[in-house]
Amino acid sequence: MHTVLVSCAGRNRKPNIITLAWAMPTSINPPLVAISVAPRRHSYSIIEKTKQFVINIPTMNILDETLFCGRTSGKNHDKFRETGLTKSRSRKVKPPIIKECVAHLECKLHSQFTTGDHIIFVGKIVEAYADKEVFTDKYDLKKAKMIFHLGANDFATLNSKVFTPKLNLLNNNAVSVNKNRRGTDEPLR
Repeated sequence: MHTVLVSCAGRNRKPNIITLAWAMPTSINPPLVAISVAPRRHSYSIIEKTKQFVINIPTMNILDETLFCGRTSGKNHDKFRETGLTKSRSRKVKPPIIKECVAHLECKLHSQFTTGDHIIFVGKIVEAYADKEVFTDKYDLKKAKMIFHLGANDFATLNSKVFTPKLNLLNNNAVSVNKNRRGTDEPLR
């Protein structure tokens, strides 16, 4: 699972970081993203109260710090100080961004719901930006070695070789299997 660092800040302004592997975009219009947090986590109560958070995209350069933030509670630890990660002012929300991360999604809480033993926080992205060296219209995998959680304390990154499927095969099959409500063929988008 793709690993992110979510920063949040309580009303006392003390920032916290939680490492999550359960994060995903859910809508383009409006721009929404979801994160899954267990209610027993310190960041859960901060996000629920302040209704803001930032999704920061870490790379393999800060793998040790990423693991520390996932294994240590911010209730009794200052994760920024103890990891040496740099908090920087965000553009539109109160929680800070993590300077060492390559991209940032500033979010205001759109909705939340319970899914078993976790809460899904859906954030409306109010500002999104990335380091120009690693992202233009897509990530440069040679420069942005993003972190993927394999389980336990094991992580991996993507191979920098990019594969693009043959679109002619996709387009030929899409028309034959996708019917719209009027019963006519409609290509996938």
